Amino acid sequence: MKITFVIPSRNNLEFLQLAYDSIRRLDTKHEVLVLNDASTDGTKEWIEEQQDEDLIVHHNPGPERIGIVGMFDKGIEMARTDIIMAFHSDMVVCRDFDKNILKHLERGKVVSATRVEPPLHPDGPEKILRNYGIEVEEFDMEVWLEQSEKLKEDRQTEGIFAPWCMYREDFLSIGGHDPLFAPQSKEDSDLFNRFVLNGYEIIQSWDALVYHFTSRGSRFNKHSGGSAGNNSQEWLHTTNKNMRNFIRKWGNTVQHDPLMKPIITPKYSVKIRVRNCTPQLLEILEPWCDLISVDLSQEVIDSYIIKEESNTIINLRGKINTNKESEIELKVNGKEMNQQDFHILQQIPQIIQQSGTVGEFKLGNLELSIKGMTDRRNDLIKS
Repeated sequence: MKITFVIPSRNNLEFLQLAYDSIRRLDTKHEVLVLNDASTDGTKEWIEEQQDEDLIVHHNPGPERIGIVGMFDKGIEMARTDIIMAFHSDMVVCRDFDKNILKHLERGKVVSATRVEPPLHPDGPEKILRNYGIEVEEFDMEVWLEQSEKLKEDRQTEGIFAPWCMYREDFLSIGGHDPLFAPQSKEDSDLFNRFVLNGYEIIQSWDALVYHFTSRGSRFNKHSGGSAGNNSQEWLHTTNKNMRNFIRKWGNTVQHDPLMKPIITPKYSVKIRVRNCTPQLLEILEPWCDLISVDLSQEVIDSYIIKEESNTIINLRGKINTNKESEIELKVNGKEMNQQDFHILQQIPQIIQQSGTVGEFKLGNLELSIKGMTDRRNDLIKS
């Protein structure tokens, strides 16, 4: 079976060339679909030099980038095979990578490879920490292909992260990535939650390895102001804004077990009523609820909305000081609220799930009223 390797790339040519070379060393000539996102580093010119009928290309002429949310979805729509692989341009495959992925793949399953990474991020039980080079000039393809054979293990665990492979129709059936997380950051965690909620089995294969140079698309991209181990300002902005969007959507921060299997707590309808609110408290609390009522002037509220609405597609004007009600209501006096109260607020879904009962409760300085416990997680599956 043939796979379409879907690879967004922006100013990552030196890594993209390694990724392409490694895929072309596999026994099967799979389709490679490169989505060039307004690169200025010669990516377009290099692609045009390739004589490869199984290389599919989409160019964003720019000058603004689209980001991996839009580019991955565009590529998967363009794919000509039934099976797609979401692949990053800073990854290099091992021998028999495709065979060791495909032997696990069926409809309703998502198969992830195992990442081998240099020590740019902390170690974890879901990956292998080995340094085969932090920069391209330090990497030796033959050494990698030979030594990666010794790292392979004949086992599978439950976890999901890039690169991941699945049937194209399974991906399209849930609507692809959520544009809430454009251009990038937290889009994968949102997608993985939705895979699990839709009943897909997630498998990590420990004999399908990629060497991952780590976060060269934006976080450590030198063209975006980053470098190996140093975050770009672009990435810091997108990751901060999209963590707030993730909380708005899911009612919680990103959660997973040590092997990267998503943990998805119930999503309840929550309204927060704040007396003696401040502009700073509005900014802190707003993502953690579906509705919020504050005793601030309309001028202050409008100022917050104008500042924040460029960071989200969620309708903030329909969220602040409306007459809508929610099954869960929290009341707090802004003058009394402390860090412990905020910690309790962050745990409200877990508290409600464990209590399993309606009623009114006092939690620190928070007054909690539970009128119903409708779990809305399944409403979030399709983007």
